[in-house]
Amino acid sequence: MNFIKPNRLQKGDKIAAISLSWGGAGDKEILWRYNLGKKRLEEEFGLIVVEMENTLKGSKYIYEHPEKRSEDLMNAFKDKNIKGIFSCIGGEESIRMLPYIDFDVIKNNPKIFIGYSDTTVTHMMCLKAGLSSFYGPAILSEFAENVEMFSYTKHWIEKALFNTEIIGKIPSSDIWTSEFLPWDEKNKYIRRKINKNTGYEVLQGKGKIRGHLIVGCIEVLEMIKVTILWPKENIWENAILFLETSEEMPELNHFERWIRNYGSQGILEKVNGIIIGKPYDNKYYDEYKNIILKIVRDELKLNDLPIMYNMNFGHTSPMITIPYGAIGEIDCDKGKFSILDSGVV
Repeated sequence: MNFIKPNRLQKGDKIAAISLSWGGAGDKEILWRYNLGKKRLEEEFGLIVVEMENTLKGSKYIYEHPEKRSEDLMNAFKDKNIKGIFSCIGGEESIRMLPYIDFDVIKNNPKIFIGYSDTTVTHMMCLKAGLSSFYGPAILSEFAENVEMFSYTKHWIEKALFNTEIIGKIPSSDIWTSEFLPWDEKNKYIRRKINKNTGYEVLQGKGKIRGHLIVGCIEVLEMIKVTILWPKENIWENAILFLETSEEMPELNHFERWIRNYGSQGILEKVNGIIIGKPYDNKYYDEYKNIILKIVRDELKLNDLPIMYNMNFGHTSPMITIPYGAIGEIDCDKGKFSILDSGVV
């Protein structure tokens, strides 16, 4: 697939912080956390952070005005002085922006866009416009991590957004956490509980396979189906599908239906491989795994389709940053994962 790669970020570049779904960044009790994430972006990455007109108007206003969110997004892409767009946080209804999006604005003004979770919707907008965006950290969560950012998260941001070299081999993080400490300012000095990670798990497959990386948060993708944002059939061909579940920890019957739908659409027969993020809090770790094998291996008889599990992206920390459309490689025999592209030019 030929996606437009954005230009890399450099110290001194101006980036836009944007609220595309939940507007909590502007709520009085959470504004401290936005300011902490902004400070980290400026002091640790050397960027200049600006807010769009509506970024900090609060959750009530942001919910009531999807057209203003869309306007912020379009204006951020149009502004030649803005070199990157960073999502403040996810949410649950950014799909409501769809009627107000001009895809030509995105296509004609390529630049870095990054976020995850409900931000999957905006990634699909970028995908439709032919732009490679980045499934990765958000300002209120990862950049405003209690005490300090995870070095693993920070490293892969720098590799993906600031460096024009091939991203390369991505080892599994040694640790993980999805503990939620309330976003009270008093908690910013308290580290979240850290767990030892067990590394990537190859569920099936042999040898090495490659494919362009696409998709996102599986619950959010349900809101995109049958809209103009749903990827065309050729985009699934020879892809590596990356999927992850959110902090809502979807029930097993929902997860099973969603995976089976990908099979019914023929998507799982088209892709070259699948990588799946660690479930939030490790809940349903074995159950999700068994569902995937039940559908892919037992029902669809895709016994050779490589599947790698327990990956470091999505709603558990720390996380990698995945460029849409970049070529990924799964080495089933060695249990390794690589991105064989740069994220930027």
